[in-house]
Amino acid sequence: MARRATERATGQAMERATGQAPGQAPGQAPGQVREEAAELAARLRAAVRGEVRFDAGSRALTTMDASNYRRVPLGVVAPRDADDVAAVLEVCRAHGVPVVPRGGGTSIAGQATGTGVVLDFTRHMNRLLALDPAARTAVVQPGLVLDRLQEAAAPHGLRFGPDPSTHSRCTLGGMIGNNSCGSHSVAWGTTADSVRELHVLTARGERLRLGRGWAGAPAGLRELAEGELARLRTGFPDLPRRISGYALDALLPERGADVARSWCGSEGTLAVLTEAVVTLVEAPPARALAVLGHADESAAAEAAAGLLPFGPLTVEGMARDLVRDPAAAGLPRGGAWLFVETGGASGAEARARAEAIARAADGTATLVVTDPAAQRALWRIREDAAGTATRMRDGSEAWPGWEDCAVPPARLGPYLREFRSLLAAHGLRGTPYGHFGDGCIHVRIDFDLVTAAGVARFRRFSEELAALVVAHGGSLSGEHGDGQARAELLPVMYGPELVGVFERAKAVWDPDDLLNPGILVRPAPLDADLRFSVLPRRPVDVAFGYPADGGDFAAAVRRCVGVAKCRTTTAAGPAVMCPSFRATGEEAHSTRGRARLLHEMLAGEVVTDGWRSTEVRDALDLCLACKGCRSDCPVGVDMATYKAEFLHHHYAGRRRPAAHYALGRLPRWLRLVALTRTARLVNTLASVGFLARAAKRLAGISPGREIPRLARETFSGWWARRTAVSGGRRTGAPGVPSVVLWPDTFTEHLAPGVGRAAVTVLEAAGLRVTLPPAGPPRRGRVCCGLTYVSTGQLGQARATLRRTLDLMAPVLRDEVPVVVLEPSCAAALRADLPELLHDDPRAARLAAAVVTFAEALERHAPGWVPPTLDRPVTGQTHCHQHAVLGDTADRALRAAAGLTGELSGGCCGLAGNFGFERGHEEVSAACAEEQLLPAVREAADGTVVLADGFSCRTQLEQLAGVRGRHLAEVLAEALEGGPGASRTADSQLP
Repeated sequence: MARRATERATGQAMERATGQAPGQAPGQAPGQVREEAAELAARLRAAVRGEVRFDAGSRALTTMDASNYRRVPLGVVAPRDADDVAAVLEVCRAHGVPVVPRGGGTSIAGQATGTGVVLDFTRHMNRLLALDPAARTAVVQPGLVLDRLQEAAAPHGLRFGPDPSTHSRCTLGGMIGNNSCGSHSVAWGTTADSVRELHVLTARGERLRLGRGWAGAPAGLRELAEGELARLRTGFPDLPRRISGYALDALLPERGADVARSWCGSEGTLAVLTEAVVTLVEAPPARALAVLGHADESAAAEAAAGLLPFGPLTVEGMARDLVRDPAAAGLPRGGAWLFVETGGASGAEARARAEAIARAADGTATLVVTDPAAQRALWRIREDAAGTATRMRDGSEAWPGWEDCAVPPARLGPYLREFRSLLAAHGLRGTPYGHFGDGCIHVRIDFDLVTAAGVARFRRFSEELAALVVAHGGSLSGEHGDGQARAELLPVMYGPELVGVFERAKAVWDPDDLLNPGILVRPAPLDADLRFSVLPRRPVDVAFGYPADGGDFAAAVRRCVGVAKCRTTTAAGPAVMCPSFRATGEEAHSTRGRARLLHEMLAGEVVTDGWRSTEVRDALDLCLACKGCRSDCPVGVDMATYKAEFLHHHYAGRRRPAAHYALGRLPRWLRLVALTRTARLVNTLASVGFLARAAKRLAGISPGREIPRLARETFSGWWARRTAVSGGRRTGAPGVPSVVLWPDTFTEHLAPGVGRAAVTVLEAAGLRVTLPPAGPPRRGRVCCGLTYVSTGQLGQARATLRRTLDLMAPVLRDEVPVVVLEPSCAAALRADLPELLHDDPRAARLAAAVVTFAEALERHAPGWVPPTLDRPVTGQTHCHQHAVLGDTADRALRAAAGLTGELSGGCCGLAGNFGFERGHEEVSAACAEEQLLPAVREAADGTVVLADGFSCRTQLEQLAGVRGRHLAEVLAEALEGGPGASRTADSQLP
């Protein structure tokens, strides 16, 4: 049975050698494998109350973690409780199928992947069971996300000590399994230091309660340890970040024979965790952050050990390579920085400690920060390094694999210099960062993991680096565990005899080798099961240009390294990503989940029908195309673009959903209404109940949605009438700067009041306003193609954009700035246009000419002073503005006008056509309820509700009965004399 489990665990390596399918044991036919999988699934469904998923989509979502490795599971089970876990183990033991426990899937060494049954604890076993402030303990389930524990402990002045950078999505079970650490380990140690008691289930169904004094030890463990006392006392390096191997030295009598501590870091190979009692620490009431600049990372590393006597909470290091613009990020001068956090009973005490450290630092420059918001902004740079480090400055890819070696802190400087030399000797590049105070370095290296030569170099480098780390008295893993990335090299660190003891310990706990086989002991090769090997070698034929990925769609999909920032369950600050995951909690509706499905679609093993895949289609269906991932994902995954690409191919030559015709071609229908002057008739028909219901049914629109009313006069119609009255004269004095005001579809046909307000403000600022040249009436005006792009009608989008470029030729020739009022349209012109028409140089010129309303005033009327309103604001920054355009100019304009307060993050949930489509009602409303609607409800009387996007304003009106306004409308009202003058500018819904 044990042999069979091991064979299945290495099934993919066998497949490459023998041509067998994933999960196929030697001699088995594919049909036999499918029959056994079906039988296993049936047995599991009969035995457990949680979800049992053996479908292609669920399997595809768990083929990878945040490592370089990929292993295809037979199925996924989300247990509801410990009894479910016991049932899964019993069924899988009877079938000889491996079991792999999985939390947030953020492991970097490959230990959260497997070829058998994956246990997903995040769905149900994710609760905080108890919190005792007096005893400073908490009882947690393995799927509990760390931030949820921190939020519960904070009101009591407590916290869980370890805090990896993935704290918003990593789980306690995963942290215990990997013995995670985080930035505060210099003060509060590793996860093992915070574990008091563990409840586990062995593969043979034994329920154990692990603790000190041999509590819960399985039969034979004590005898093994007591027979190897000398080796356990001398075989482990003494350093704060020794995570590699099994922590068998915790079983020494002088260390309390702590079975729970020895189990930490076992990476799911010994037993399955079902519950844990953890200890909490007192959180300092106040904190300060000293940011210390140094010449390079070696200088920073040498300084780090000297700061430990000051008792800091953190001593984190980061090289300049990870920061695009250090000055803009607020970092002091230097080629590398130490982030040293201090605590105190008061702000003054915390600051005094930080200033003492700054005085002691021998660096290039220092900065002491006490403002919590400013501290968070700086910490965000460091926390995002796990993702940003995956791209070198020239855009080339870099990967984990040697992510977190650790050496004694006093040796970190010399080690880093030799590490850099080793990189150079192999022609590799990497940017170190990490926990300098503990001697632990993270680095992503630009390995070539696609070609045979590149993989061979990866192996040679790994072997030489292991020897270098050991020569400095270090550990191959200082935080993330060994997994498949390093376990093969454990004999270099521990010697074959101690590794033999590890194997015997594994046999004591798991004699059938059922739990996560191939990890830690009898490991799979470090260069097997690489996730890149299954991707197509040649670029896929696609519509977008993917310039940042060399035109290769597979490289774009490869961007997702699995750090799972998209799986955060609450949006922090202005962040947007990923609203659909927060609404559903399903991995398939996260940016990472969708990227994984696209990866498997390209691989063609699990998801086998390519662009026609229903699994990918269904996962992308709830993607709002908000583009939040474009800015919030540390590696810049742009799922909105990938979705448009997929829909383009998926529906090629096929009938599309009705909403694609009704909403995706909205500019065409609205232009027809304008040409036939039937807006009033359409509004009348839409107000008749049975006709509206029939129209929505035919158009694929949600029955609960109201059809927005069309303007009786379009914006360009108003402009023509106004121009005629003025005798055709251009507005503004001769010689003043000109701007072209873009009549986007929404402003043109649905909200012309926004356009009229913008004209009022721009002219008041001294700008000469014109509209783009118009073509023949039947050909229409300029259009950004947004609705075609969002529904994947990329052929139509290209034709529309090429016609637009033809019309804009005079504007591009004269280099006139183009003001776009609708953020989603501005984002489409800036981002989608040059990527979709990457072969047309005019596209880049138009994209560069686009400015937002606030940017136009800031850049082209810098001396203009807006009217002072002195009123608070609420609302939401448009998701496309956050992701593509930026809102710096908007913030400055609001401040200059006396509009105080912050707009919320997240997404309104309507997102163009998304919220109108049938089947999206619940997710759309859930997104709005996350931040936007609560912020509006809680606003004081007299608060201005700002919403620059038509979708945002529509969502506010239809879900909350609140009228949001574009910033241009608010300023125009003030210019025209107050509320009484707003009737003209505000006639948004005539």
